[in-house]
Amino acid sequence: MKAPRKSAALVQWRPSRPLLRAFNWYGAWYLWLHFRSLRIAHAERLAELSRNRQPVPTIIFLNHASWWDPLVCIRIARGLLPAGEHYAPMETSALARYRFFGRMGMFPVEMGSTRGALSFLRTAQDILGSPNSVLWITPQGRFTDVRCRPVELMPGLGALVRRLPRCRLIPLAIEYTFWDERLPEVLCNFGAPIEVRDGRERSAGDWTQELARPLEMTMDELAALAQTRDPKNFQAFASRSVGVGGIYQLWLHARARLRGKDFHPEHGSVGDR
Repeated sequence: MKAPRKSAALVQWRPSRPLLRAFNWYGAWYLWLHFRSLRIAHAERLAELSRNRQPVPTIIFLNHASWWDPLVCIRIARGLLPAGEHYAPMETSALARYRFFGRMGMFPVEMGSTRGALSFLRTAQDILGSPNSVLWITPQGRFTDVRCRPVELMPGLGALVRRLPRCRLIPLAIEYTFWDERLPEVLCNFGAPIEVRDGRERSAGDWTQELARPLEMTMDELAALAQTRDPKNFQAFASRSVGVGGIYQLWLHARARLRGKDFHPEHGSVGDR
């Protein structure tokens, strides 16, 4: 019996696992260089997908907070859904400039045109024809401050869901914020999965409006967790040492030892000494 023929999109944009492994190491180092940590709330909502014996095409849709979003998503994808094949749209001119992303599951999208919209829908629909595929989308369509309310989505995501017989959607909120240390935190929060039995039962416009609400709720939930400044509310997906570093931190450590006290490099511990 012949194996089912793969779509042109899966063949052309299928991610290279060796390249993804190499880039994952680079991305981990690059994030470590610029951030204190990558913390994830409710990672179990995503981890459930790995235990599903009958995989369903999955769309992870997130707010578009920063240039850093693709690197963060690649780290999360490799860490929490290593068995999936991950894809994401990328603006055509940007992909032409960074061609290596085309070998990591990124496919081109021509923004602001009917032809580009139709091309996106065809490619995304082909990709999601494979039950092991995961599509990452920023449906706001542009960089948007995490405090902007109400959350508004471009019509592409709703139009895509309208074409699908079955899929699962998971909202993801990302913030980049400073807590008590010199470097900022990357904070992520996964919302509850949304099971779609038949996307054709509703209009594209209805899906666009309906999916904006869970993304907004996921962002609000993350904002509340971020304001607590409590790492216990998150899973530390990656982190680095704390404190100011350098000669000054060495001097603080030596002074504490001379005074017979424990040394705590965290800035948040200053008031407790």
